[in-house]
Amino acid sequence: MELKIDGKRVFAATGGRPFKVELPSVVFVHGAGMDHTVWTLQTRWFAHHGRNVLAVDLPGHGRSEGPALTSIESLADWIIRFLDAGEVKKAALIGHSMGGLIALEAAARAPARVWALGLLGVSGRMAVHPDLLKAATTNDHAAIDLVASWGFGRRAHLGGARPPGIWMMGSGVRLLEHGSAGMLGIDLAACDAYAGAPAAAAKLSCPTLVIVGESDRMTSLAAAQDLTGKIAGAQLVAVAGAGHMTMVEAPDRTLDALAGIV
Repeated sequence: MELKIDGKRVFAATGGRPFKVELPSVVFVHGAGMDHTVWTLQTRWFAHHGRNVLAVDLPGHGRSEGPALTSIESLADWIIRFLDAGEVKKAALIGHSMGGLIALEAAARAPARVWALGLLGVSGRMAVHPDLLKAATTNDHAAIDLVASWGFGRRAHLGGARPPGIWMMGSGVRLLEHGSAGMLGIDLAACDAYAGAPAAAAKLSCPTLVIVGESDRMTSLAAAQDLTGKIAGAQLVAVAGAGHMTMVEAPDRTLDALAGIV
């Protein structure tokens, strides 16, 4: 479906089912340089099991008009305006990496609008190495190669996709290449600058699930455990064999975990 926010066209996938305001809503928020397509399995399952699904393309990403927003705080405010535009009074927010920071900050800013929270590959501080940030800012393809290489676990480097003929690493590279010039750099800079996760975590009161790959080299298991401990009542699920892209590398296990809270 398409919406208008701040006069710009915004796209959100509905999981192949029509949007019905009366159903409980789940909003999926992608990570840096990506778009709604990373949530394909999870969105379709929830859409066919009694949930409204909105897998949004953030400004300047996928099929949504730009420009890309430059801070986690502004993106969190934008997500609340997205709920307003979709006439969604309350939603579960599911976010991956940068999208997890956005969901976390949005839930802290507007707790009455969020009934559950799923955070994938998120830690209290998501600093970006200066060399990676420089490469992404200057549109050096090395940034895409590094993000894909570090983002996927070892199993995904060697294959590992359930459907035959699918190369997860290659698909990740192509998705990042599809983004507009400078977009990955803007996103990574926003993650690097954001220091509000611990304060936001302390404000949360909704049911919260943190999912992390045991082999995640971008958000370590220890860092995810530390963030989980700052959220009242939060649960942690560590996915064996997966890296940072749990919803792609281990889609069924990720779905099972999310279904327990959403």
